Amino acid sequence: MSILIPNPRARRLFLDRHALSEAPSGPASGQALHDLIERIGFVQVDSINTVARAHDMILWSRRPSYRPQDLKRLLEKDRALWEHWTHDASILPVRLHGVWQHRFQRDAVRLEANWRSWFREGYEAQFDSILNRIAKDGPVGTADVGEGEVRGKGGWWDWHPSKTALEWLWRTGRLAVTRRDGFAKIYDLTERVIPEVHRAPVPAEEVCDWACRSALRHLGFGTSGEIAAYWKAVSPEAAKAWCRVALARGEIIEAEVEGSMGQRRKVFIFPEILDETPTEPTIRLRILSPFDPALRDRDRAEFLFGFFYRIEVFVPEPKRTYGYYVFPVLEGDRLVGRIDVKAFRDAGALRVKAFWLEAGVKLTKGRRSKLEAELDRLAVFSGCERVEFLDGWERETQGGASV
Repeated sequence: MSILIPNPRARRLFLDRHALSEAPSGPASGQALHDLIERIGFVQVDSINTVARAHDMILWSRRPSYRPQDLKRLLEKDRALWEHWTHDASILPVRLHGVWQHRFQRDAVRLEANWRSWFREGYEAQFDSILNRIAKDGPVGTADVGEGEVRGKGGWWDWHPSKTALEWLWRTGRLAVTRRDGFAKIYDLTERVIPEVHRAPVPAEEVCDWACRSALRHLGFGTSGEIAAYWKAVSPEAAKAWCRVALARGEIIEAEVEGSMGQRRKVFIFPEILDETPTEPTIRLRILSPFDPALRDRDRAEFLFGFFYRIEVFVPEPKRTYGYYVFPVLEGDRLVGRIDVKAFRDAGALRVKAFWLEAGVKLTKGRRSKLEAELDRLAVFSGCERVEFLDGWERETQGGASV
C-alpha cells in the first residue's frame, strides 16, 4: 500500500522548505541573508519593477528587514553569491560555481545552434577582442562595447553583436557579472569575480547526483520531472535514471501526494522527511513576487494549492484576465487571492487597482485588516508614503484563465 501525504501536510512541507511557514521576521543581512538564500536554493532576477524587483521582493516577503544594499554587498563585495542561469537568471550561492562548469560546456553546444539563427551575424568575431579589452581595461557593460555597431530598437532578438558576445561569454562561463549598475549587468573575467576556491569543476559523474539529490531536498517531494526542472541542470532522462538507482538503493521511496482537489500524484521522497514536523504556517498574509521560488513551477502550485497563475505581461491588455503584473497573496498555507498594485514613487503612493480573492474566500474584517497591514509594509519597502485604493478595487473572482 502506497504512503499517502495528505494535501495539508504536503503544502506545509513545501512551504517550510521555502521559508514561507514561519512568521516573516529576523535578520536579513550578512550571513543570515546568505543562509536564507541557501535554504530556498536560488532567487530569480527580473527587470520588472512595478513595486520592487523580483529578487528583492522574494527576500522581503520572508524577512521584512531586508534591504537591497545587503544583497548587493554579498554579491559585489563579499563574493558569497553570484549570478547565473537556472530556469532563468538567478542569484545563487557561490559555492555552486563548481557544479555549474558542466552547464557552461552544455550551453556552449546548445546555444551555438540556436543563437546563430536568433541573433545578428558577427557576434562570434567579437569574443577575443572583448576578452582582451576586459583583461586590459577592466569590467564593461553593453553600453561600453559595440562602437559603430547598429543598435537595435527591438528586444533580445535585436541585440547588437557585441552585446550578444557579452551574453554568450557570460552564459558559457568566460565572464561573470561583477556588479549591476541600476539593472545593467557589468561583466568581468570570471577569475576576477569568483573566488578561486569555488572555481574548481566538480567531476561530471557527481553533478547529476548533486543536482537530483539537492533538488529533492529543496522540494520536499517530487516527480523525476520536477527534480530535473528545479535547477535545470540535468535532463529529464538523467533525473529518471537517478531516481531508479536511488530507489533501488533505498535512499528514496515512492509515495503519493494529495492535490488540492483530492487528486493523487506519485512522487519520490527521502524517507526521513516523512518524520518531519513542519512549522505551523503563520496566519499573517503575504504578498509574493510572481517569480517566487515557491511558485516557479506553475503546475506544481496549481496541483498543491488549486491556484492557477500565469503572468500576463505579454498578453494584450484587452485579453488579460487579471492584469499586467499581478501578485499572488498567501495566507497561512493557502494562496487566497491576487492583487494588482503599483508603486508611484513620484507621487509617494502605492496604488491598489484590483484585488481578487479565490473562489470561496471572503474579504472578512480580519482578512481586510491583514491585507491593509501588508500593503502598508509593502509601501514602505517600495519607497512610498501611503497606500491608495482606486475605485472598484474589490473585484469578483474571475471565472476564466489567463493565456
